[in-house]
Amino acid sequence: MRNNPKLYEINTRVWLKKIGKKLSDLPFTFFSDLAQKGINIVWLMGLWKTSPNIVSKYCFTPDLINSYDKALKGWKKEDVIGSPYAIDEYDVNPEIGTWGDLVELRKRLNNIGIKLILDFVPNHFSIDSSILEANPDIFLQVDEELLQKDPFTFFRSQYNPGTILAHGRDPLFPAWQDTVQVNYFSINAREYLCNILLKLVEVCDGLRCDMAMLPLNNVFYNTWMGVLNKSNLKRPSNEFWDIAIKKVKEKNNDFIFLAEAYWDLEWDLQQLGFNYTYDKRLTDRLVSGYLPDVIAHLKADKDFQNKSVRFIENHDEPRAVSKFGKFRSLAAATVIGTIQGMKFYYDGQFDGKKIRLPVQLGREPEEKISNTVNRYYEKLLNITKQDIFILGNWELLEPITAGNGNLSYQNFLAWQWSYKTERTLVIINYSEITSQCRIKIDSVSNRAIFNMFDLLNGKDFDRLVSEIKSPGLFIELKGYASHILTFSES
Repeated sequence: MRNNPKLYEINTRVWLKKIGKKLSDLPFTFFSDLAQKGINIVWLMGLWKTSPNIVSKYCFTPDLINSYDKALKGWKKEDVIGSPYAIDEYDVNPEIGTWGDLVELRKRLNNIGIKLILDFVPNHFSIDSSILEANPDIFLQVDEELLQKDPFTFFRSQYNPGTILAHGRDPLFPAWQDTVQVNYFSINAREYLCNILLKLVEVCDGLRCDMAMLPLNNVFYNTWMGVLNKSNLKRPSNEFWDIAIKKVKEKNNDFIFLAEAYWDLEWDLQQLGFNYTYDKRLTDRLVSGYLPDVIAHLKADKDFQNKSVRFIENHDEPRAVSKFGKFRSLAAATVIGTIQGMKFYYDGQFDGKKIRLPVQLGREPEEKISNTVNRYYEKLLNITKQDIFILGNWELLEPITAGNGNLSYQNFLAWQWSYKTERTLVIINYSEITSQCRIKIDSVSNRAIFNMFDLLNGKDFDRLVSEIKSPGLFIELKGYASHILTFSES
């Protein structure tokens, strides 16, 4: 996998409905355009077969109805198609295509330099999954007493009323009623899921693993402590991910494992073999706008940063323009687009969409494209697909005062990329006010003057090398504006 890749997420069911297509007859110019923008991984989110029979029972709770009302005015019952994360089985949803269509799509994407990533939801299956009938032993089973104490978290199997099971859950939230929990202290469950992973290698180049922390031994034990202690289920000596990833890598060493990860467990998951882990902490720090925390985060170990997935929106997060505001979102996009690690974009982000769609909906509202946002991303993506941002060396820089007691230098973020004799400086005023700073840059060049070209704004600047070394390159930028300055030392 190339360094600092760019991933693009598509809400597959919604997208296909909007364009009136199936996997077998997609307009391939869409993907060609993504490749031209430097996108080299596409994540087709929500492609697997779900259970339509459970939608009416579990997808019309008051909180979900409220989210539908906010996202899609005039929505209808048929617009609610259920969560793509309550999977029946790992086969293509028949409404959008076949297994063969998926094999062919992957081949066509690979031919234009794009890898295909799909979903893997390790924690649970749909409560109506056919797997529950055929393999009840892979799920977390409990006794009658626990059901009576907590009928919200536990339920009777529809296939065998004598079997009582747990709904899938995150320990910080109530159980997901439309799911059934996998038992990660079961050898059979682990083997079953490993076999699914080995099957998925045939149709994709990688997997985005939903809530990848939940199968970790400590997390699973802390979530289900009462059940596990009562059932005398013993903690395995090894981690599921360590076993599973090694098995898959034996079959395809280039297969990509991407973890949705929180709770400061990102490093642990990387050590277990994940190629990339979500960097939600950076997103949150960019939202807060407290730059010392952002800078401290960017000082992390280089290997950790290279395996971090940088994003400002996705299907779980509010849209960036709504969360940050238009111009601040562009400054944040410049941050994530010009640092180390995987860059992660969501369908609609380049158009400045504002409405986050609940995953249970199969139709999205019409939104006006923001030309300002669209043009900015066109520039940014065109710039960051250059070799220096892929093969170069990244270094954090320290803005200093421009003099006269001016403290606005504290509003800046700055770093540089170096590749061969080329340098690119990224300088971002991450505040709403016009600010000034200086940035000292070491140089071994014998030249007296550097000609700097601002790739974002299309302007040339001539600067004395002596000034750049000391007192430093003078920068003045309006609120939330950025420079991406390129120059050669040769």
